Amino acid sequence: MFEQLGLIGCGLMGGSFALALKRARLVKRVVGYSKSPSTTERARQLGVIDVVAPSALLAVSGSDLVLLAVPVAASEATFKAIRHGIASDTLVMDVGSTKGDVIEAARSGLQDQFSHFVPAHPIAGKEVSGIEHADASLYTGRKVVLTPVKATLRSNVQRASQVWSGIGAHVVTMTHEEHDSAFAAVSHLPHLLAFAYINALVAQPQGDRFLGLAGPGFRDFSRIAASDPVMWRDVLLANREQVLRQSQAFRQALLELEALMAATDTQALEHAIAAASKVRAGWQPNTDATQDS
Repeated sequence: MFEQLGLIGCGLMGGSFALALKRARLVKRVVGYSKSPSTTERARQLGVIDVVAPSALLAVSGSDLVLLAVPVAASEATFKAIRHGIASDTLVMDVGSTKGDVIEAARSGLQDQFSHFVPAHPIAGKEVSGIEHADASLYTGRKVVLTPVKATLRSNVQRASQVWSGIGAHVVTMTHEEHDSAFAAVSHLPHLLAFAYINALVAQPQGDRFLGLAGPGFRDFSRIAASDPVMWRDVLLANREQVLRQSQAFRQALLELEALMAATDTQALEHAIAAASKVRAGWQPNTDATQDS
């Protein structure tokens, strides 16, 4: 059990982590800080946190477990703000959807405390954000990816794994390069496509009329376009090299399908569709598959 969780960022992800720890009786006290005082106070009112901290540093001081649940673009400034509050037994983690940039932010911001940081990415989420939607079961059965580096304390990697396992998540470990490449393909690009599709639809003169006729197919394809704009702006920019590489691969595949349509090549078009259909039909999500992220 941890004596105190210092929670930096009292939103959906951080709040759900705090609630999950409390439910599993893995923490005695949660001290929270958010950039918006009203958000932190609301988290206290909802019982997500026990104490409101006036700064990130004071939330971390006295904590043996720290979770950064802030936009990835705010990581370096946050690490710098908390560095002097990290004790010898403190485990520091994040929940960012990109890892290479966050690791560099931690290296720069934490400096001699960098070894305390275990990069983490819980593959879970909702289309809605905010502390009101925090859910103790958000991480149950979900996958959490840890991407420790050479400097990371092995004991903290073990503790991080135990924490996530203790709230019902399934832990996997990989390099941050492997992580960012994989999630560009299976998460970041799909979000980019969904955003582009919705924007292209509503930009047409009859876009609103088309939208009014949309059914289940539109609902399923476009769901992730309702995701948090600030979060996804940061994710797409942070992992832009990998996402752009995946986007180019998608463009090529789309051009090939368009060429088959233009040529009225019935057999080849059916074959291409069948190939995709077979892959998708054979794919089975793990119990830890993500909704979003």
